Amino acid sequence: MRSLNLRKSATPRHDPAPSRWGYRYQRLMLTPGFRRMVRVGVPLVIVGGLIAGWAARDSNRQMVADAYSDMKSQIQQRDEFMVKLMAVDGADDTLSGDIRTVLPIEFPVSSFDLDLEEMRLTVAALPAVADAALRVRPGGILQVNVSQRQPVAVFRSADGLKLLDAQGVLVQSIVARSDRADLPLITGDGARDALAEGLAIYRAAGPMADKMRGVVRMGERRWDVILDSGQRILLPSVDPVVAFERVVAMAQAQELLERDVAVVDMRHPARPTIRMNQQAVANLRQTGVTQEQ
Repeated sequence: MRSLNLRKSATPRHDPAPSRWGYRYQRLMLTPGFRRMVRVGVPLVIVGGLIAGWAARDSNRQMVADAYSDMKSQIQQRDEFMVKLMAVDGADDTLSGDIRTVLPIEFPVSSFDLDLEEMRLTVAALPAVADAALRVRPGGILQVNVSQRQPVAVFRSADGLKLLDAQGVLVQSIVARSDRADLPLITGDGARDALAEGLAIYRAAGPMADKMRGVVRMGERRWDVILDSGQRILLPSVDPVVAFERVVAMAQAQELLERDVAVVDMRHPARPTIRMNQQAVANLRQTGVTQEQ
């Protein structure tokens, strides 16, 4: 009996307590952040490593790029995204042709391949365009809406005849004055900057409007009015419209311009000066000589 008890006491007893590392592991597993990292983070790291290793090969990366390009092309080339024609509103035939020239688009084309803002800037850069807006309408139509500059005068320069809008912007060139005989003609240095004043002189012409050939800016400070008879009216730098109205009134009341007058000098409004033409001066001299005899 005693030997049996000794044999039992010699057998080592198992300690149920965890080891030090096991204890620390169990404590870590009780931490939500560590448990989340083990369950989510470690698999992600493993998967990411596998993907990175696969993508490290050039052939695999090229395969992905080709697949993406093909898928993108298939989507963009779908019929609902294709633009088939262009419509231009707000422009005359000449400007419409210019717009189609600066936008050489080969239809049909995918709307994804159109840079509408860059195209708008290209159209707006045309001299005859004040503003432009572009959009793709349903049905595959590229809609171009423009605000066209309206010419108000013909400007004669060293480069030829140009049309100007109300702001003095060059709209387009013309070949001959007769192409826009309905518009007033201005010329001279600084004429574009003083366009409003030049047009005001034209409006003050009244019954003389049909006789006016044009107005010339002299020395960038004043105007001369040229009539179709070759007569010249010199206007002052200050209040030229008022001075011209006086000439128009004298022409109506006294038929001033129906005489042998070459120049009407209004540069000093308080002292108007009239210069006769050479034939009239010669006739006066001849008359004076005859009277003396």
